[in-house]
Amino acid sequence: MSKVVERFLKYVTYNTQSDEESSTVPSTEGQLVFARALKEELEAIGLKEVSLDEKGYLMATLESNLGEDKEVPTIGFIAHMDTSPDMSGENVKTQLIKNYDGGDIVLNEEEGIILSPLDFPELKDYVGRDIITTDGTTLLGADDKAGIAEIITAMEYLLENPEIKHGRIRIGFTPDEEIGRGADFFDVKKFAADLAYTVDGGPLGELEYENFNAAAARISIKGTSVHPGTAKGKMVNSLLIASELINKLPAEETPAETEGYEGFYHLVSVKGNVEETKLYYIIRDFDKINFIKRKTNLEEIVQDLNKKYDRARIQLKITDQYYNMKEIIENNKEIIDTAYQAMEEIGIRPLITPIRGGTDGARLSYMGLPTPNIFTGGHNFHGKYEFIPVFAMEKAVELIVKIAELYGQKGR
Repeated sequence: MSKVVERFLKYVTYNTQSDEESSTVPSTEGQLVFARALKEELEAIGLKEVSLDEKGYLMATLESNLGEDKEVPTIGFIAHMDTSPDMSGENVKTQLIKNYDGGDIVLNEEEGIILSPLDFPELKDYVGRDIITTDGTTLLGADDKAGIAEIITAMEYLLENPEIKHGRIRIGFTPDEEIGRGADFFDVKKFAADLAYTVDGGPLGELEYENFNAAAARISIKGTSVHPGTAKGKMVNSLLIASELINKLPAEETPAETEGYEGFYHLVSVKGNVEETKLYYIIRDFDKINFIKRKTNLEEIVQDLNKKYDRARIQLKITDQYYNMKEIIENNKEIIDTAYQAMEEIGIRPLITPIRGGTDGARLSYMGLPTPNIFTGGHNFHGKYEFIPVFAMEKAVELIVKIAELYGQKGR
């Protein structure tokens, strides 16, 4: 197996699931354990300026081999170390499906968990390829340990092949991206790159520089709980108010009903009883005006419901999380053009698609570091059906090397 696969299979054994309820940075100790191991590896392969801070941000440098008389942009490659809280990342057991035959893949015979092309037709694109899957009990962790493995393997390849000319390259690995905090303490000045790419995308060829505008909405509803036998005229059931609120949002504007550039309201969790119910929503839209309208709509629904009841029983807090990086990247289109050219030169058909989500790059772009996103090769992130084709990982390594080479040719 190639080095990138060996690295990936090692990395997924680390439990780095982030925790939104935690107030620490990083949110889980497992991320620091993984970061320390990566730091040792980066030093061992020969990278310079390797640093790991107390918050779990790991950075390193591959020095330019162009000579002092050539100045080219310093480029960065960034990935995140945490895995999603949506499903366990502990005790990940991988399966390597050699020469996939196009049929069902039994992930877990005991539980009857099957990865089937009937449910995931994209599997048919990988007939004859080697595929890495889970055993059906955890997520895989290709989001984003595949990105980390690909970046490190590319850096090692450049070190071992000095005939490939490149400028100064910075790499950065962040914690807590999956809970929206990956860029919170990212030191853009210390990173000192002119531009960067997150290696955090999905299938082969993805090249992304548009993402959702994103907000989180936390709603607290206070009820009045009394014995149901004497509740007439007294009880106010917060669960029923929550149901009212949910039903006032458009049913067709949810993740399951939208695609492409369509935005949504997503009810992430409901926790409650008669006395108190808490709702957690995320709000997403590519268009800034529609994004504002969505937030306003939710605010007006809460205001109307508060008027209906004897007092203001609903509290709403909306917090913006990140914004669409498109307007930043479009002022730096060379970043996209170079990645596009690199893909074509190594035989990949570029797929420029909007990110129906966000990356660290979205926030970093607004912090002064234009950072679009390129593929890792993975599919079905955040769940037990996650898989990644081996050849796609190898192509990601090749792409990183080619991007570095193309930037090494600029400014000559």
